[in-house]
Amino acid sequence: MAKPQSERRLDVGVDVVDVARLARVVALRGTALYDRVFTTDELADCRGSVRRLAARLAAKEAAAKALGTGIGPIGWRDVEVRIGGHGEPELSLSGAAQAAAGDRGLDRWAVSLTHDPTHAVAVVVATGPPRIETQP
Repeated sequence: MAKPQSERRLDVGVDVVDVARLARVVALRGTALYDRVFTTDELADCRGSVRRLAARLAAKEAAAKALGTGIGPIGWRDVEVRIGGHGEPELSLSGAAQAAAGDRGLDRWAVSLTHDPTHAVAVVVATGPPRIETQP
């Protein structure tokens, strides 16, 4: 017999990025790293700010954690952080990330970003319809 739960499914991911470390990696690898990790729109939104890019990198990692996959099964560019109509960050999934969200029943996403001169942090919350649990 199936017993539906009344609450929506909830998955959370969080990540922190060391801003100076990202700046060092960019100095070593150049803009090829940017092209591999960030979409054209993300790069335009950040206008060269390493702190803003670090926050988006943290959001990509946090989203992968909320998906239960980590980065690897999903690509960096499968998770995109854009600026919403009121200046708020919005998360958009495509490719393998979108497929993983569908497999897990996650259909709504929220993201919060913050940064200071040394660290960038992102929290991602994903929700979906209640899971139906079967009881023996």
